[in-house]
Amino acid sequence: MDQNEDPRELERKIEQATRIVSRVTDQTTYQRLTAWVEELRQKLRQRQAARRTKEEIRARAHELWVQHGRPSGRDLEFWLQAESELKDPPPPR
Repeated sequence: MDQNEDPRELERKIEQATRIVSRVTDQTTYQRLTAWVEELRQKLRQRQAARRTKEEIRARAHELWVQHGRPSGRDLEFWLQAESELKDPPPPR
């Protein structure tokens, strides 16, 4: 499955597979489909978490950019700093 698969597409596949599972009588097929649905749900959760993280990094990089006077050409620097801060937040005071 494509690593960059759209979350809406994953949701559609989950809904479709869930409908199919409800009609399956063969136990082996049922188990395989149920496992696949769970795999899709896990991938969806991962995509959603990655999206939230990326949005948090973007917001923090923007804050840093504003704090430093909105300089041009330093976007990567602020992105990497924001990414670093969010991965390893400073200890609470």
